[in-house]
Amino acid sequence: MSGQKLIIASPSKGRLQENAAAFFARAGLELTQGRGARDYRGSIAGLDGVEVAFLSASEITSRLARGEAHLGVTGEDLVREEIADVARTVELLAPLGFGAANVVVAVPQAWIDVRVMADLADVASGFRARHGRGLRVATKYVNTTRRFFAQHAIDDYRIVESSGATEGAPAAGAADLIVDITTTGATLVANALKVLDDGVILRSQANLVASLTASWSETAREAARVILSRIAAEEEARTKRDVRADLAAFSADAAREAETLFGATARNGAVGETVFSCPAKHVGALADWLIGKGATRVTSAKYDYVFTADNSLWRRLATRLPGAA
Repeated sequence: MSGQKLIIASPSKGRLQENAAAFFARAGLELTQGRGARDYRGSIAGLDGVEVAFLSASEITSRLARGEAHLGVTGEDLVREEIADVARTVELLAPLGFGAANVVVAVPQAWIDVRVMADLADVASGFRARHGRGLRVATKYVNTTRRFFAQHAIDDYRIVESSGATEGAPAAGAADLIVDITTTGATLVANALKVLDDGVILRSQANLVASLTASWSETAREAARVILSRIAAEEEARTKRDVRADLAAFSADAAREAETLFGATARNGAVGETVFSCPAKHVGALADWLIGKGATRVTSAKYDYVFTADNSLWRRLATRLPGAA
């Protein structure tokens, strides 16, 4: 790692790079590359003590595991596949809303009696007697497959590690079924495969991930605190709305009811006014409810950022770092 700086590992190409850059930009954090798109080192404009490393998603996961990056943007599927002890090695701070895909168990559509994992377990138990060998499972997700199959008491199988188009392995005779990642499932259907009803192993998406094995200097910690504060402020502003009601008398019981029904928290407003922070999706329902409680006028406002003294993202990370109280 470079000195005492905070190292952020970000995707180096394609849609993941664009989405990661947009994610940071929404929080007012502009990722820059020193000599343009061919430079794999960069920084965050206006923020000292930070270095950005542009890498493949798989390499980002490896560097987080080895403690060679403090923060990184990578898929949860890679984290859970490539890191042996996820809970002790990294902290998944926030799902980012892009790169969504599911890791699934898919079998040939011709296996009409195999609909759930219990059916597959039945097939596996008698497969060797009928065919003289265990099931062959084509996958890039070796560790994920082993954990999931163990949960379903399937142990007589052989992993066929796939480096190409996994979904084509059964048709080619290289495997009997697959464990693979899919977004729409269209490619599976095109290869005459079906996902088992309970065969979704992981609903993955890109995550902001922190390494717990990195060397966290004071400079790195302070830079992370600032970055996570801005990310949390943008998320709060994007997902919440400020709702103001012309309602002078509002009891503590009514405030608790608003929180229970709509996730809205009340705070002090101007004289004759009650103010709520409310999830954006519940604003309309809250407004109707407030009018029913006697409000004569309800307004909703969106903010660019909402900074709070309690930075929940930084608090989550800080409590996991060495030396935390």
